[in-house]
Amino acid sequence: MLTEILKSLFSRDLNKLKTEIETYKDESKIWLVEPNISNAAGNLCLHLIGNLNTYIGATLGRTNYVRNRELEFSLKNIPQKELIKQIEETITVVNETLSSITQEEIEAEYPVLVLAEKTSTAFFLIHLTTHLAYHLGQINYHRRLLDHA
Repeated sequence: MLTEILKSLFSRDLNKLKTEIETYKDESKIWLVEPNISNAAGNLCLHLIGNLNTYIGATLGRTNYVRNRELEFSLKNIPQKELIKQIEETITVVNETLSSITQEEIEAEYPVLVLAEKTSTAFFLIHLTTHLAYHLGQINYHRRLLDHA
């Protein structure tokens, strides 16, 4: 049951991420950074893609994804269509991985120490949903504040 809830939340918020990126009227504004705004929406999007492909795809789904976290925050001007494609691929990875995970795996210790202390996989997956929602909110504000036509 928890996996179905998680699939629903990840799907909802990753589709909202896709909508946010698609909604920018001026594609160049996806990469805009202004004083007191430290990360562009494009970089936050890349960060979420890298995060979920690492901690769900590679760790739980054994996808062989290799993360380059530095590039998530340094790359610029990735086309809007490419970001959307990567979001769609991430939705697939998350759904396929969560569909294949067993109840025993959900209850087990998450295989990698990421936070300050060891956690269950369930706890860490819930953490990932809140991380996604946090950055999704930042992207929404970024778009509404900086994407003026």
